[in-house]
Amino acid sequence: MTLQSAPASPQPARARTDSGAPGAPRRRLRFPSAFTVLFVVTVAVWALTFVIPAGRYDTKDGSPVPGTYHSVELTTGFWERLKDLFLAPVNGLYGVTDAGTGLTAPGGTGSFAGAAGVFLFILAVGAFITVTMRTGALTTGVARLAQRLHHRRTLLLVVLLTVFSLGGTTYGMAEETLGFYGLMIPLMLGLGYDRMVAATVVMVGAGVGTLASTVNPFATGVASDSAGIGTGDGIVLRLVMWACLTALSAAYVVRYARRVTEDPSRSLTPLTEDDLRMKAEGGEAAAKLTSRQRTVLYLFATTFLFMIFAVVPWSDLHVTFLPTLGWYFPELAALFIVAAVAVGLVGGLGEKGTVNAVTAGAGDFIGAALIVMLARGVTVIMNNASVTDTILDVLRSAVADTSSGVFAVLMFVVNLPLAFFVPSSSGHAALAMPILAPLADFAGVSRALVVTAYQSASGWVNLVTPTSAVVMGGLALAKVRYDRYLRFMAPLMGALLVAVAGFLALGAAVR
Repeated sequence: MTLQSAPASPQPARARTDSGAPGAPRRRLRFPSAFTVLFVVTVAVWALTFVIPAGRYDTKDGSPVPGTYHSVELTTGFWERLKDLFLAPVNGLYGVTDAGTGLTAPGGTGSFAGAAGVFLFILAVGAFITVTMRTGALTTGVARLAQRLHHRRTLLLVVLLTVFSLGGTTYGMAEETLGFYGLMIPLMLGLGYDRMVAATVVMVGAGVGTLASTVNPFATGVASDSAGIGTGDGIVLRLVMWACLTALSAAYVVRYARRVTEDPSRSLTPLTEDDLRMKAEGGEAAAKLTSRQRTVLYLFATTFLFMIFAVVPWSDLHVTFLPTLGWYFPELAALFIVAAVAVGLVGGLGEKGTVNAVTAGAGDFIGAALIVMLARGVTVIMNNASVTDTILDVLRSAVADTSSGVFAVLMFVVNLPLAFFVPSSSGHAALAMPILAPLADFAGVSRALVVTAYQSASGWVNLVTPTSAVVMGGLALAKVRYDRYLRFMAPLMGALLVAVAGFLALGAAVR
């Protein structure tokens, strides 16, 4: 705002408040925090459940049976549904779905629906990162790496994003990425970039890899099984998509990163005092690395490498010489807790110092863990109101009786809203594929193309959706505002949308 001198006074006019009175500067509207965004989404979804008719499909082996959708009369009244809204965060943490009623509530018996495993995993990662930071090893190691690779930082960006993309396309790397932000942020700041680059190298890399999943058992595997085809069906198209979309995303992130280094004022996440202090500490630490710190860094790297090894389904990838451990978040949380204690003791923190670092680290990451809990609560509200199957049936009707090319693109489009309401790729696949896959037979396309369309839609939406614990948790850890992330992602999302639609139309044409 341009300030002008008051005509009747030699003193310059002061900025005015929103009420028009002189004095304090005008308040600027700020985008709400991730907690507020999820609160609004939760209330909005809850309100929509009173508008969307309740309905269900009959199920067989946990999957809906085509042609069996029917309306249901909810047994829960207004006060019970209000209680669902009240308990949404709790259900998102440790709710249990009753096998008989299908309702999720705290306690009881049935299948676990909460995100307690992911919640504890995030706290354990926070403890591990903080313990490592307090030994001084991580700051020193990252500073030395940034110093050595400063002249090849563009290549490093491409390599890192591709590595995360490989994790996404092979085993659906998602919540596991939350452990890498503590490493990426100081590294990218040391290379002269900002927090947006650090966040998107991880989030866009893994997200685009999942979008173009090749053998990801949680997306391609579950969907292919539900569609009655093999995981390898359609893999050629998905490999081409993965290579092209990863290259597109890497080029986009590199373009932004170069713009930031050339003109820091164009950064969407300007450096804060903490960022400047982190860079200064890194520069001071770059010249010294003790043998104890080297050992800590070896333990740090080994922990993350073992995590990746433990979650990859090697048998599904036809790698017979490596055992498939099948670890998930309970085991991974235990891994990082044990590793945090080991690093603290090896790093010289002692018993008291290690305990203090563990508790402080868990406290630092509690915000991201709560985000995950709130996001899971949204899904519980929908399931308890029996509106998820209704949305699925509407989407099924939208793609009936279309040509093969139009069908392929429409199959992608109709999966977009379903992906928003069901951010779990495996849950989305198990829900949608038994209904949507048989439609391919009538449209004259392969069922593998339906699988590709579904996983592309799921991956595309999960790059930005506020119902995704990976997005909101990652941004909370990176300290990047959601609105600024959306501003960064908007052009890339448009390019990915056009590219995916083109690939799907090509896949329908070359059958």
